[in-house]
Amino acid sequence: MISLSQLLLFAGAALLMALTPGPNMLYLLSRSLCQGRMAGIMSWCGVVLGFSVHMLCAAIGLTALFMTIPLGYELLKVAGALYLLWLAWQGIRPGARSPFEPTALAAQSPGRLFLMGLLTSVLNPKVAIFYLSVLPQFIAPDAGSVLSQSLQLGTVQVLISAVVNLMVALSAARLALWFARHRLWLAVQRYVMATVLGLLAVRLLAQGRS
Repeated sequence: MISLSQLLLFAGAALLMALTPGPNMLYLLSRSLCQGRMAGIMSWCGVVLGFSVHMLCAAIGLTALFMTIPLGYELLKVAGALYLLWLAWQGIRPGARSPFEPTALAAQSPGRLFLMGLLTSVLNPKVAIFYLSVLPQFIAPDAGSVLSQSLQLGTVQVLISAVVNLMVALSAARLALWFARHRLWLAVQRYVMATVLGLLAVRLLAQGRS
C-alpha cells in the first residue's frame, strides 16, 4: 500500500499539473465561452474519459515496464523534465499568449463536443508525460502490486483533474471577465506557471528512483 505521505505528495503534484494551463483547460474555457456552460460540461465529460484512458494505459503496462527497466526509466525521466522546461518556455517566450485568453470556436452538437473533449484529452502530451515520468516515482515495487498502486494513484489524479477542469468549465465567463479587467495578471500568471514548471523539472531530474 502507498503511504499517506506519498499519497498526499502525489496529490499535490497532480493538483499542480491540473492547475497548469494546457490544451484541456484552454479548450474547456473557450468552448464554455463560445457555446455556453452545458457545452463546456459535455466537453468536460469527454476530457475526463480521456484522463481515464491515460490512467488505465499507464496502470496496465507502461508504469510496470519503466519501473523494471532502469535505463528506460531514466530516459523517460529526462524526457519528462525537458518537456516541462519546454512548457515553461512556451509561457514566457516572446509573443506568448496566456491560455486564459480564449479562442473563438464554432458551435457543435453534444456528441461532437464529447468526442472533441475526449480527443483533446487523449492527445494532450501534458497528461501523458505526467503519467510516464511523474507517476512511476511514487510507486515502490516492494510495497505491493504495481498495478494496484498505479490504479490508486491514477484515480487520485483523475479525480483532482476532473474537479479542476469542471471548475474551469463552470466559471469560464467569470475567469475571462476577471482577466479582461486585470490584464497584468495574464502576464503574471504566465511567469508564475513557468517558474513552477521549471522547478518541477529540476526536481524531477534531481530525484532518484524510489
